[in-house]
Amino acid sequence: MSNDYETPERTRERLRQEELKNNPFGHMKDGIDRAQYGSLVDLVGSLGWKGTLVLIIVIIVGLLLVAQYF
Repeated sequence: MSNDYETPERTRERLRQEELKNNPFGHMKDGIDRAQYGSLVDLVGSLGWKGTLVLIIVIIVGLLLVAQYF
């Protein structure tokens, strides 16, 4: 096998990564839908590092609010 040959799986992943770079928040719903079925990697990958940071902050603030009222 030559190094120039790209498997279909790698092609799909490369195309998905290029699409995410071009439109990172357009695929947020798709990533969230995938996360419902247990793939946290797809959720984080679709959000990027900024979206993941926002998600973590929202979770922490939510936990603090719940802890304060209960």
